[in-house]
This record gives sequence, structure tokens and C-alpha cells, in this order.
Amino acid sequence: MRTRECGAAGECARNSLSRTALLRSYHKTVRAQLRPLSWARERGARNGDGRSVSVAPSLPCFWSCRNEDVLIIMATPAVRLFRRLEGLFCVYKPPGVHWKLARDTIETNILKGVNATPSVPLPQKVRFLTHGGSDTESDTPKGLTLSAVSLPVLSKHPLVAGPEFQHVKVGVGHRLDAPSSGVLVLAIGNGNRALQDLYSTRVTRDYTVEGEFGTATDDFSHTGRVLEKSTYDHITLDKLERVLAMLQGVNQKALLTYSNVDMHSQEAYELAAQGLLGPEGKSAPILKGLRCVHFQLPNFTLEVQCLNETQKYLRKVVHEIGLELRSTAACKGVRRTRDGPFTLHDSLIRHHWTASDVMQAIRKYHSSKKKRKSAQGTEQGPSVMAANQ
Repeated sequence: MRTRECGAAGECARNSLSRTALLRSYHKTVRAQLRPLSWARERGARNGDGRSVSVAPSLPCFWSCRNEDVLIIMATPAVRLFRRLEGLFCVYKPPGVHWKLARDTIETNILKGVNATPSVPLPQKVRFLTHGGSDTESDTPKGLTLSAVSLPVLSKHPLVAGPEFQHVKVGVGHRLDAPSSGVLVLAIGNGNRALQDLYSTRVTRDYTVEGEFGTATDDFSHTGRVLEKSTYDHITLDKLERVLAMLQGVNQKALLTYSNVDMHSQEAYELAAQGLLGPEGKSAPILKGLRCVHFQLPNFTLEVQCLNETQKYLRKVVHEIGLELRSTAACKGVRRTRDGPFTLHDSLIRHHWTASDVMQAIRKYHSSKKKRKSAQGTEQGPSVMAANQ
């Protein structure tokens, strides 16, 4: 009896040693297969579980090696879709909607579109399972057998890990207050850096401002509390245009003052020719253009080109125009028609705030940007040749 027990113990020890040897041989084979990717492992990339990841640009997957398993994680369709969504685009913000609500709505729609993409199959994990045998004459174990089994990694299941994308950073350009409407520039992912570069180039913005003579309010809008009423029959289009010319001249002098450029230099001439002459950094609001496009008492409509403005400042301009004409005026609406290279034609209306429409808008902006660069290159070519001659 003692001899049989010793034999069974020796058989278990031999099976344990054979399992250890088999594991070492398996890991040695895996390391030999992953050795061509060792250069990528040195990049220090890490996946969500903190395990070392080797990334090969020529391969469409990520390899992860651990002590007991090998995971192959394919680049998911959601990641590929999000990469196509990175960039700049613009939407049309309707009046009465806060810009934060517009941004949150677009962020929610993008998350729904990205997470709705078909998910990849669960990664497989190789496990070694032991099976014990029993003798026909007694219940003592005769030996252990090993079998390699491929099992799905349930920790990667969407019902366990949740949606693949739970937050998307959507940046906002020059903002619009709730009563205003028009072009609102947004950025996704790496587009936030491009958004900062865009506004560092002193881009101008165009507005359409509607006013009404005869009323003065506490917040310069037609919905505010009425403070005063006055007559406006003496106002004519010529008088209004003279006041607009006076305001534009005052702002033109302020533009030259804040630009910090010698007005007698070649640099000032080139900046003015390109429309880039403007203040360095933050400054007071400046009106670069001001003209009347519609006049029918008591209503009038202005087109404004400005820098560093706010919508409240534009309403105050309407109020000051009324005072200069010996009357009063209140603003009925402010609509932004252009913000840098983005116009109303490029804006997405509320029903098109989806991931597919945003992707098309970003692609369109990239193509138009390339066309502008190529056009600038062709224009600079003859001038450089003429200068060399």
C-alpha cells in the first residue's frame, strides 16, 4: 500500500514538472514569434490594462504578451471612425439656444454614432486546463493531462467594460450668447489645436445686426425693459450713413493704434493687403467694416466686420447709433454670418448634428484648406520669380 502511494506521488510530481516544461516551451515559442516586434515594445506604449503593447505600423493590430496569455486586439471600427472625425467644422446655432447646449448635443450625437459601429470579436486567451484521471480499481489519481483551450476575454465585453468611447472633447471657438444665432465653430480631438492656431491669425467675423429706432432698453435689445421712447421721423438714410462712416473712421484709428506695426513699413503694407492687420493679442472690440444694407423706418439692418467683439457690444453700437441720430434704438437680432473661413453655407443645421454629417463637413473643410494653400502657392510663385529677376 505504501508503495502505491509513493508511486502516485511520484507520478504527480512528474506531471507537475512536465507542465512547467511545457509552459516554458510555450513562452519561448511566443517570445520567438514576437521578437521582430521588440522595437515597437521599446516605445513604451501601454494599453488599458497596463500591459506592455507593441505597435507595428505595418500591422493592423496590437500585440500584448503576458506570462500566461497572448492577446491580439484589432483596431476597432469605432477608433477608425473617431480618427476621421478629428478636425474643425461649424454649425448653425439657432437663437434662444445656449452654446453649451449646442456643444453637449453634438457631443452626445457623436458618441452615439461612434459607439454604434459594429464591435470586433472578443480577444481570445489561451489557458491550460488540467484533467485528472482515476484508476479502475481504486480512487487514487493515476495522472494529470494538460489541454490548451482558447477562451474569450469577458472583461472586454461591452456589457462589462461599457461603451468604447465615453467622452469626446468638443472645443468651441468664438462663442455666441443665447439670443444670438449664426456660425459657431467647433473642434473634435486634435482639431482643438488647429482651433487655437486659427484664432491666433486675427481672423475677422461678419455679423448681420437688425435694429429698430424709437425705443431704448436696459440691455440694448428689444426684449429688455423699456427705459425711453422717442421720435424717429427726422432720420434719413444719408444721416445714418454719415454716422456709420464716423464710427468706422474712429475704429480704423484704433486698429492702427493696437496693431503695433509701423504704418510706413513694408510689413504694414503687406498685412493690410492680406487683410491681416490687427491688434496683437487681446484688445478692445474693433469694427473693421460697417454699412447699412436695409433701411425702412423704423427698422434698419447693418453688416458689420469686427475683431474681439461680443454680441452685447454690437447691441450697444446700435444704441449709440440711435443717440448720434438724436433718437433711440434697440437691437432686434444679431446673427453671425462668417467666422474666419467658415460661412453660413458651411454650417450644419440642427437636424444634421450627426456623426456622419460632421465627418463630411470636416472632410470638406480639409479639402478647401488644401485648395487655398495651393492657390496661395501659385500666386506667390510669379512674385518670387519677379523678385529674383
